[in-house]
Amino acid sequence: MTATKRVLLVTGGGRGIGAATAILAAQQGWAVAVNYAQDAQAAAKVVSAIQAQGGQAQAFQANVAEEEQVMAMFTAIDQHMGRLSGLVNNAGVVDVYARVDEMSVARLKRMFDVNVLGSFICAREAVRRMSPKHGGNGGSIVNVSSAASRIGSPGQYVDYASAKGAIDTFTLGLAKEVAAEGIRVNAVRPGLIDTEIHASGGLPNRVKDLQHLIPAQRGGTAQEVAQAIVWLLSDAASYTTMSLLDVSGGR
Repeated sequence: MTATKRVLLVTGGGRGIGAATAILAAQQGWAVAVNYAQDAQAAAKVVSAIQAQGGQAQAFQANVAEEEQVMAMFTAIDQHMGRLSGLVNNAGVVDVYARVDEMSVARLKRMFDVNVLGSFICAREAVRRMSPKHGGNGGSIVNVSSAASRIGSPGQYVDYASAKGAIDTFTLGLAKEVAAEGIRVNAVRPGLIDTEIHASGGLPNRVKDLQHLIPAQRGGTAQEVAQAIVWLLSDAASYTTMSLLDVSGGR
């Protein structure tokens, strides 16, 4: 790794918004750690795409909801890539449509363990590397929330919306907590974005079916969300922290 390369971790970097963010960030000069939970092949494709463009990237496996796996991943990044100065908390899950009175505790635990606890653990480890209190030089954290946090997603997945509401609050609190340490914390709240996550919830055509509800009359792309994330990571956003940036086509 050259001295000029800043190291960025993108969780859930093997697909969708995470993959688009990893590739765009590498184009902007970041050395990118591409995290994946299970799909090593997808993460390897992202790494290969970055390397083919002359960028630097490595894949790292960890389920962000498992503290030991996260800590092992951060140690490996320290050893193989250097000190972290950027984090995108992108890893997340949805589930099939359900009302609250139909949701099991197992579903709720999975939803909050991955979407909330995982972001907390990764941010904790990032701050331990970015803060001057721990020998760091500052950095930038971008949490991937959702427009669902302010819509509520009734009859669909209130649990997912609630988890993302927690991410919004987490973003605001952490931003204030570490601002004086040179660490900026922001969130991007995508709306209906055409990615693979909808198929994992059993509705691969969800964006097309609901695009009539969007003032822009179309779904967004992963690349459009990545543009917002990478801007927030960059020095161009040096005075931007505690922001919740909607990328939702007006919805």
